[in-house]
Amino acid sequence: MTQGRGQGASGLLPAYLAVGGDELKRETAVSRMKARLSPGLAAFNLDEREANADMQPGDLVTSLNTIPVGDGFRLVLVHGAERLPKPVSEAIIAYLGNPNPGCVLLLDAASLAKSTRLYKAVAKVGPHSVIDCAPKKRWELSKTVVRMAAHYGATMTEAAATELISRVGESTTMLDRQVRSLADLCRGSGQIGLVDVEANVARTAEVKPWDFLDSVCARDAGKALSLYQLMNGASEIALLSLLTGRLRELVCARSLDARGEGARVASELHKQAWQVKNHVRWARGFAPGELESGLRCCAECERALKGGSDPRIAFTSLVVEVCGRGRR
Repeated sequence: MTQGRGQGASGLLPAYLAVGGDELKRETAVSRMKARLSPGLAAFNLDEREANADMQPGDLVTSLNTIPVGDGFRLVLVHGAERLPKPVSEAIIAYLGNPNPGCVLLLDAASLAKSTRLYKAVAKVGPHSVIDCAPKKRWELSKTVVRMAAHYGATMTEAAATELISRVGESTTMLDRQVRSLADLCRGSGQIGLVDVEANVARTAEVKPWDFLDSVCARDAGKALSLYQLMNGASEIALLSLLTGRLRELVCARSLDARGEGARVASELHKQAWQVKNHVRWARGFAPGELESGLRCCAECERALKGGSDPRIAFTSLVVEVCGRGRR
């Protein structure tokens, strides 16, 4: 690698900041940097620390100014850099004004505002000194999970990936571990399907209301009721409001679809395209008049809830009513 301005003999910049809530991205950045250390010399050239209130600026600066052993570079790695005491972060900023050419500082942070002096100091070091590890949006994660499966030599359906996210949550490290386990379990077929996720992955993440709504819209009564049972303490009034709103959206989607204008659903509902990507398909799963009937059932459920009826019985009956008339 050609040595550029601000680069040491290793071809690396004197400092990097891996920042963002995606743990797997940060772990990958750390692993790749460690892998660049001279083989057999990592024990001498790696100083790995966890930021805490007791850190001393002098100790860290001394480590940063230490000459590497051998022909490679020295790596000083600080995890949890967002927790650095101010004297330490200020010492790092001062150090970056005249860094040791034989050392690379890698700061690992779940979050660090761009407005902070430390962020600005690292960003000023050179291009690509800030490694963006921002987490993907939930709707983007399914494709990431499918790619994880491919990395482990398996294919995975998007439905299976979506269910895994629903059960495990959005932590990429947890998702990666589960995908690796599923790939091992399905090594014979090389395929990870929805049934494999349902049979082998326990639900550890809190059920999100939209997972429940999606199941109702797909008219999967079994899954919808299962998710509802897991939402302990959920307000039936709040869930009813969300369900009523979703059914109204499907009425709009069906109307636009009938006119050949299904592509306008997002703009008409003032939502992002990913938020309504299944609306037309779900609307087509209801026969004429069924969505309107579902809305009437929602109104009846609201009266029952406000009239003192057992909330779980009333809401369960509504879910069965809306889901139970799907086309066979």
